[in-house]
Amino acid sequence: MTSRIFNFGAGPGVLPESVLEEAQRDLVVLPGVGMSVMEISHRSKTFDEIIGGCEVDIRKLANISSDYQILFLQGGASLQFSMVPMNLLPAGGKADYIVTGSWGKKAVKEAQKVGTVQIAATTEPDFTRVPAVSELKLDPSATYVHFTSNETIQGVEWKREPETGSVPLVCDASSDIFSRPIDVAKYGLIYAGAQKNLGPSGVTLVILRTDLLERVPKNLAMMLDYKVQAENKSLYNTPPVFGVYIMRLVMKWLLGQGGLEGMAHANGEKAKLLYNAIDSSGGYYRPHARAADRSNMNVTFRLPSEELEKKFVSEAKAVKLDGLKGHRSVGGIRASIYNAFPKAGVEALVDFMKRFQTTNG
Repeated sequence: MTSRIFNFGAGPGVLPESVLEEAQRDLVVLPGVGMSVMEISHRSKTFDEIIGGCEVDIRKLANISSDYQILFLQGGASLQFSMVPMNLLPAGGKADYIVTGSWGKKAVKEAQKVGTVQIAATTEPDFTRVPAVSELKLDPSATYVHFTSNETIQGVEWKREPETGSVPLVCDASSDIFSRPIDVAKYGLIYAGAQKNLGPSGVTLVILRTDLLERVPKNLAMMLDYKVQAENKSLYNTPPVFGVYIMRLVMKWLLGQGGLEGMAHANGEKAKLLYNAIDSSGGYYRPHARAADRSNMNVTFRLPSEELEKKFVSEAKAVKLDGLKGHRSVGGIRASIYNAFPKAGVEALVDFMKRFQTTNG
């Protein structure tokens, strides 16, 4: 196959074609360097310019002040489930966790290995919504409050962050980071695996308020220590050089799309188109998430039967609409339409959904 399909997979997600083309052009020989970006030293001036430029663009995109550190780490968001409490949850302390889906549950499980976790709210067992303000039981003495801004499996997204007062807010933003404007000043720490909206798998972005580094305990393993990573500007060991390079290209692309305001508009249009098709199907397509909390990144829905869902996925793949099978834990259909996913792909899916309902309704 030589032509690109529409990839609705939940991750790694779609990258901008212009980014892939630029990387392809420069893959063998980076202009002015004489070698591939995958061969350059992470201590070189060339990589200093790549990682430094990436940080500058990230700060510009999200209006991030000098009060915050920007780290490029490894291990994915799943390692951050452990690193956050290791660094920020002192012995005898307590952390509040708000759980709205599968990834929030995993974050809790890892944090409990480190210290005391309090469930401030949960929408189990169905995970169709975020909790109301009245449901939040936040402890003012908690060391931080953790939430997942977008649950990829259930398709549930926070439209605004919870208010936590003076308690630092920590967010796993892996699947909706930079899909819309964000007020970073409301957060103590934001982390995100790159492979949905930022770049390829292998690099993890951490945005950390500098004063929180004072909480890092002594004798923490060096690679798991935020202070060590910050002091070494993410270069304590060899970072994922190629992943940072691609992220740099994606940040430039985002700025060229009108920044986060431009992405919010484009993502809103794509999601509206798909949800309108679901809502106008007369119940043939049934959304998983409550309307007010539906994700703009991961659109999850069911058909009248599992057999029809299997047929839907198979026939969609035959017409180059791939990655639509829902997560094995919940089933159904999931269309992931991250920043770089083209509107044309959503239009193609909507057309297919109408044809499929006509034929199989």
